Amino acid sequence: MNKNEKARLYKKDDLLTVEITDIGNDGEGIGKIDGYTLFIKDAVIGDKVKAKIMKAKKNYAYAHLEEVITPSKDRVKPRCPIARQCGGCQIQNMSYESQLKFKQNKVRNNIIRLGGFDEAFVDSIMEPIIGMDDPFAYRNKAQFPVGKDKNGKIVTGFYAGHSHNIIPNTDCMIGASDNKAILETIISHMEKYHIEPYDEVSGKGLVRHILIRKGFVSKELMVCLVINYNKKSKNDIYIKNQDELISRLSAIDGMTSISVSINTEKTNVIMGTEIITLWGSDTIKDTLCGLQFNISPLSFYQVNPIQTEKLYGQAIEYAQLSGNETVWDLYCGIGTITLSMSKKAGKVYGIEIIPQAIDDANENAIRNNITNAKFYVGKAEEVLPDLYEKEGIYADVICIDPPRKGCDIAALETMLKMAPKRIVYVSCDSATLARDLRILCDGGYKLEHIRPCDMFPMSVHVETVCLLSKLHEAKHHINIKVDMDELNLTSAEAKATYKEIEE
Repeated sequence: MNKNEKARLYKKDDLLTVEITDIGNDGEGIGKIDGYTLFIKDAVIGDKVKAKIMKAKKNYAYAHLEEVITPSKDRVKPRCPIARQCGGCQIQNMSYESQLKFKQNKVRNNIIRLGGFDEAFVDSIMEPIIGMDDPFAYRNKAQFPVGKDKNGKIVTGFYAGHSHNIIPNTDCMIGASDNKAILETIISHMEKYHIEPYDEVSGKGLVRHILIRKGFVSKELMVCLVINYNKKSKNDIYIKNQDELISRLSAIDGMTSISVSINTEKTNVIMGTEIITLWGSDTIKDTLCGLQFNISPLSFYQVNPIQTEKLYGQAIEYAQLSGNETVWDLYCGIGTITLSMSKKAGKVYGIEIIPQAIDDANENAIRNNITNAKFYVGKAEEVLPDLYEKEGIYADVICIDPPRKGCDIAALETMLKMAPKRIVYVSCDSATLARDLRILCDGGYKLEHIRPCDMFPMSVHVETVCLLSKLHEAKHHINIKVDMDELNLTSAEAKATYKEIEE
């Protein structure tokens, strides 16, 4: 019997013993038996485990970790008691040193495999990942869903992986310690006055999520309750005995802003578009890279301020600013990178789709006495081409920090037409980063440096900052579709990654 015939024998509920020899992009352990691949959540490279098949395919299966027979040298006991159930910390059972190694390799492999870059070349320009001294209690923002457990008790916490089942938790190991008192105050108020959490199936109930933000330098706290509420008068009472809840929350040390966000849609989007301040300020303040920023409930602001300063410091170093350059920052949020670069540039411009974030960015520029910065509202892929074609703008340096889906085709095309001397690319997804790097390099740029930064310890996510320099004019019209046969991208994952560009 050959190994393919053996593979077809494996089925749901089979209990197998396997050595874990690799790790997947989502942090799952990978082992093989007779050429048949098992993906096992919570398994670590070097483990010998017993696992039960949950879903069997022809050549691979997803399996549940039943028992660790022989633990890996890299396995550690998670600090959080619910780390295995919760979907937030996928790799807390790995030593931090192993986590950093995994993330370095994840970025490296994606750029080689999905970007089609030469392995030796990538190794020659890739710098060591920037890790944390203390990889816990680093998040300055958390969004907690609210619901009920099977006994009808109101709970808040985080969703289990790949589900909307809430794992109760008010004291997350990677979050701010202030979260616990805030969550317990809101839950007790809801229980006291029989305020119902939102039910996704029926669409009934009031409280959907609780957003908490903290300024790590200022120590200011913000609470925003996302509610399923139909009236929209600013004088409304949004929550039963609202004054009592405000009184209790405002007594918590550091509380600066209490608000509600109206969201009546049946959607996975957490925040509504309307924010109503119930008490205190509309924003909180924090200091980053020596600058003071105003942060609203809808503002994009990096969740790990300690690592953000290191990440932005690396981006500024890559930009090689001498004081005269014109810099464009696409997907600028509240202007954190833009304003950080303004101190070393001639002029800086930022583009962001969220109007409230641009309002914050302009206020942040004024607050920090920065006069060489200007901000535009809109999609980068629409605003940048319009400014380039109608006003003839140029850039010496373009800095991009796009969402997980990467850069839009129109933005990439305009960047190539503008032909800045340098492009600094900050990415939260190394797969879409690899795709965009390939296009920029085909368009006449040389990839000079790659450096991962661990912004999200205990999770599989990793940020990366890259420097590209203008090499030459493109020898041919840029092929935005990318020739996958030429890049030898045969895996389903690779094809899926390029699908958006192809369309």
